[in-house]
Amino acid sequence: QVQLVESGGGLVQPGGSLKLSCAASGFTFSSATMSWYYQAPGKERELVATITNGGSTNYADSVKGRFTISRDNAKNTVYLQMNSLKPEDTGVYYCLAWYKKPYWGQGTQVTVTS
Repeated sequence: QVQLVESGGGLVQPGGSLKLSCAASGFTFSSATMSWYYQAPGKERELVATITNGGSTNYADSVKGRFTISRDNAKNTVYLQMNSLKPEDTGVYYCLAWYKKPYWGQGTQVTVTS
């Protein structure tokens, strides 16, 4: 079955960096569009970044220039490099795979605080 396992979250100070990973299995990863979403406390889940199977990327305005999404099809993994982190980036980050239908990971917590 499809599995998405996020990792790399943690506690970081403002201005710091984290790199999230999402390891995928159970489907043809190279054919899927992959996205990262985040959900701040008490708010709805929001799209952060997307990378298509062709490598095209798209970002939320709030993270442009700070976050980079990438993928390694050989490792069935999608990444989110997060730089210049702000307190408002705090939340649970989820990996989403679009392969015939959407599949979600379980999420990884990112906390940005001094």
